[in-house]
Amino acid sequence: MTYITRAAAAAGALLTAVGLLTAGPAQATSGAAIPGNWLYLTIDRGDARSSDGSGTLLLCNPPAGHRHATEACSELTSAGGDIGRIPAEKVFCTMIYAPVTVHARGRWNGRSVDFKETYTSACVMKARTGHVFAVDG
Repeated sequence: MTYITRAAAAAGALLTAVGLLTAGPAQATSGAAIPGNWLYLTIDRGDARSSDGSGTLLLCNPPAGHRHATEACSELTSAGGDIGRIPAEKVFCTMIYAPVTVHARGRWNGRSVDFKETYTSACVMKARTGHVFAVDG
């Protein structure tokens, strides 16, 4: 179950508005519309085609967006903003196939980020992405 706070809802509305405003010609865009490092995170459980369209905006200057934002921003900083470079945790996950597809879009140190990956379970996702997609309590 996903819980959306007022801050996350406002940040999502801001991201949507920015997306609509920057949808014009390329010369009209100003680059980074939201200052600092940020990622819009989505998690789709099951078949990746069954998206519910909701997500979380992770802000890192200062850390905000979900319960583990401080840890997620720290891990991303250590990995240079590359989610794939976050060191994997050594954990034991059950071998039950319950796929999750994660997607992160945003900006990190002035460059675009577009990360998408499907994992065999939420446990494997957590082991490979640290706190970045730990949006639930």
